[in-house]
Amino acid sequence: MLPTATQAQENESFIMNLTEFTVKFGHNSVFTEGVKKWNKCYKENGGKDTWNVWHRLQGKGNVYVMASRMNKWAEMDESDPAGKACRSIALDFITPHIESAEYNTARSIPEYSRKTALEGMSIVWVNSFKVKNSMVFNEIVKEVTSVIKSQEGDNRGYWYRQMAGEGVNYFVSTPFKDFADLDNDKDGVWAVFEKAKGKAKTKEIREKFSAVIENSQSYTYTLETDLSMM
Repeated sequence: MLPTATQAQENESFIMNLTEFTVKFGHNSVFTEGVKKWNKCYKENGGKDTWNVWHRLQGKGNVYVMASRMNKWAEMDESDPAGKACRSIALDFITPHIESAEYNTARSIPEYSRKTALEGMSIVWVNSFKVKNSMVFNEIVKEVTSVIKSQEGDNRGYWYRQMAGEGVNYFVSTPFKDFADLDNDKDGVWAVFEKAKGKAKTKEIREKFSAVIENSQSYTYTLETDLSMM
């Protein structure tokens, strides 16, 4: 996920908070209306925070993810009067429709990430990894992303390291303008790497990559602009 719709990855790393909501079966419309009601209240009370809401298309359950960013942990100490003013709306119109919630915190990795924003982006393809050895994993990602950047002028996705929470250790969000953009015929990462480094080196690095991965998963998410605060 990305914290803002046209996020370009700055040279400075930032912290991203991810809140994942699984909505009860049959409660989608009342849940989304509750979020809109809360957003309206937040704006009317002068709320200044921003976030994006993403809707997961695959996997178990009806899942929404709220992504927001901080530059420093100290921002957690700041009060949010607008949020407090709208607390009753959340309790009455959002919470009753949530089956479960999960909270995770990640940090961006600018060195491996795309630097240019994709204007009009509405979809992200997120690949997540649980790894056996972070040092080896980072060595591989650094080498592969440096090749992609040298061949294409920029990296394709935005990389993050999970700092707190459960599940994965790293994930990469690759943005697309729309579903039609997914149909564009484009060489995969390994094909680009092979053209630059040859078959033998590609085989070596792919085997090394497979050996260091304990588990991986992949989902696509659509940006829900009417639920986001941008």
